Amino acid sequence: MATQIVMDHNGDNRYEFAPHDPTSLANADERFKELVASGFTAAVRTSSGKPVVTHKFDPAAEETLFFPRLVGG
Repeated sequence: MATQIVMDHNGDNRYEFAPHDPTSLANADERFKELVASGFTAAVRTSSGKPVVTHKFDPAAEETLFFPRLVGG
C-alpha cells in the first residue's frame, strides 16, 4: 500500500491506496490533482531519503506528503 499524507491546521490525514487497483489508483490521482490545484505542495522521498517536490502523481511512490502553502506576514 502507498500512502498520501495531507498536513493541515488540524494535523495530518493519511490516505492509503493500492497502486495495482485501478479504482484506488484513480482516486489517489484525483486527490493529488485536487490538493495541488488548491495550493498544496507535494513531495516524495527519494531512495536516499531526501524529499523532492513533485508536480506529477507518481503511483510508484510509497509516500507522498502534501503541505499547505505557507503565508508570510
